[in-house]
Amino acid sequence: MPGYFQTPWHIVLLLGIALLLFGGKRLPEIGRSLGSGMREFKDAITGHSEPPAAELPPADTTSENDPPTA
Repeated sequence: MPGYFQTPWHIVLLLGIALLLFGGKRLPEIGRSLGSGMREFKDAITGHSEPPAAELPPADTTSENDPPTA
C-alpha cells in the first residue's frame, strides 16, 4: 500500500469527527482511559505488573480475651 500513509488527512478527519461527537472537554478523559487500558493490556500480555499501590494495614493480632500488657 504505497502512498497510503503519506498524508495525515485521514487522522485529521478522524480527530475532527471525534471532537464533534464527544466535545473538547471529554476527549482528554477518553484519551487517558484508552491509554490506561492499553497499558494494562500490555502489562497483562507481557506478565509485568506493578505491586498494589496501597496495601491493607496489618491485622490486629490481639484479642479481647488477652490480658492487657503493662
